Amino acid sequence: ALVPAQAHHKAADYTRDKVRVAAAEAVLLEGVLLLVFTVGGGLAALDALSLRLLGDGWLRDLGTVFAFLAVGAVASLPFDVWRTFVIEARHGFNQTTLGTFLADLAKGALLAVALGAPLVLAMAWFIRSTGAAWWLWAWAAWVAFSLALVAAYPRWIAPLFNRFTPLEEGDLRRRIESLVARCGFRADGLFVMDGSKRSSHGNAYFTGFGRDKRIVFFDTLVERLTPEEVEAVLAHELGHYARGHIPRLLAVRFALALGLLALLGAAAREPAFAALLGLAYPVAPGALLAAFMLVVPVCTFPFQPLASLMSRKQEYEADAFAARHATADDLVSALVKLYRDNAATLTPDPLHSLVYDSHPPASLRIAHLRKLADIPGTLPSP
Repeated sequence: ALVPAQAHHKAADYTRDKVRVAAAEAVLLEGVLLLVFTVGGGLAALDALSLRLLGDGWLRDLGTVFAFLAVGAVASLPFDVWRTFVIEARHGFNQTTLGTFLADLAKGALLAVALGAPLVLAMAWFIRSTGAAWWLWAWAAWVAFSLALVAAYPRWIAPLFNRFTPLEEGDLRRRIESLVARCGFRADGLFVMDGSKRSSHGNAYFTGFGRDKRIVFFDTLVERLTPEEVEAVLAHELGHYARGHIPRLLAVRFALALGLLALLGAAAREPAFAALLGLAYPVAPGALLAAFMLVVPVCTFPFQPLASLMSRKQEYEADAFAARHATADDLVSALVKLYRDNAATLTPDPLHSLVYDSHPPASLRIAHLRKLADIPGTLPSP
């Protein structure tokens, strides 16, 4: 077999533990908190507190939005702690120290304030100043912010959390440079990230766009895979770029956000909407933006199966690209190691996989690669 029985059992136990925590978190964050903030009057209470403490104006808008985000962050914190220091540790993956965990929290909070405050203020200004079409201006601001964030992430944001060192000279670098040249991909550099600082999971990705595109390997991936296998994994990631998956994904997200903001703009004109949330009419911009963040998960959930289907289709396309520009058998070998070492379930529940899984089941993915390369027989267990 590709993966020994012991690895199957470990993957099943790991998946079971993760699903239990995810289910409990969904009940609290997507169920209880939603009720508390809406019919329970929680959002109205936060907005009233901001009004009392900060007055009616821009500070009130910031106070309401960031108080709403803070409540959600505090509610999710126990689950993050449990995942990191119990589940990941129990299954031998966690490398995060308490100091690193707390530092990540502090950096994340500071970034949220530094990057989020200008966006909130811009959207609040549009709501106050541009009339009934405010939602269109707010959408344009959000799109511009998102694209700027994608461009800034590899150079300015990611280094705040991890160390990135240039991939050293040798066989692997020569292979990667040759692959990049064959694929017509231009990158700002090849880097190894200290992923082992937090977890023993392995991965590779490219990030950014334009001149700021970077190819990044987790150090754990470089340590575990052969140069040929690393090349195949990167060829898969480059397949997403070559097939235009990322622009398409961004376009879908932007279109969905436009539709939801248009619905929010229409709802905001109705006094019944404010009454439903216990808010005064017209709804203050900060409360309106917080309400938007509340309804997004609810409104996007029906699209989850379609999004998963699209993602799985793109994974097959990226695999086919890798099979042409590297070798299918090297990618199969790499995937088997990654499935085994990351304790990824090889036998997911079909219905759950249909709705939620962004990647095809391992058996189908490997069968697809074998068909592309006509690989005979069964690969030995690595």
